[in-house]
Amino acid sequence: MYCNYEGKLTNALKVEGDVGADPIWCNQCGGNLDLEDTPITKSLKSELLEWATQYGLWIDWDQDTLLSNGIEMERKHNEQGAILTEKLLKELAANYKILFIPSRMASIYGKIVKD
Repeated sequence: MYCNYEGKLTNALKVEGDVGADPIWCNQCGGNLDLEDTPITKSLKSELLEWATQYGLWIDWDQDTLLSNGIEMERKHNEQGAILTEKLLKELAANYKILFIPSRMASIYGKIVKD
C-alpha cells in the first residue's frame, strides 16, 4: 500500500479504531491509509468499515463520560477488531506485517471517573 505521509510503499500496517478514520494505518509513520486502496475483498472492506464506525460508542460524547456498560462494549469491539485483523492477515498473506491495536479508551475514562 502507498503511504501518503512517507511517500512510499509500506507493508507494515496496523488495524486501529479512531473516531472518523479508516481502520488501517501505516505502522511506520502512523498515517491513516485509505481503506479503498487496500487490496482486499469488498466484503472485508465492508466489515472493517462497519467495525470502524462502531468505535467509541461506549462513550457519551455529549457528557464526555463512559457509558455504564462501556468497558464491556469496548472489550467486544476489541474482540471483533482482533478477528478482523486475522481475516486481513489471511487475505494479504505474506505481503504485509499487520498488528492489531486494541482500544484502551474505556479504561482511561474509567480512571477519570474514579479519580
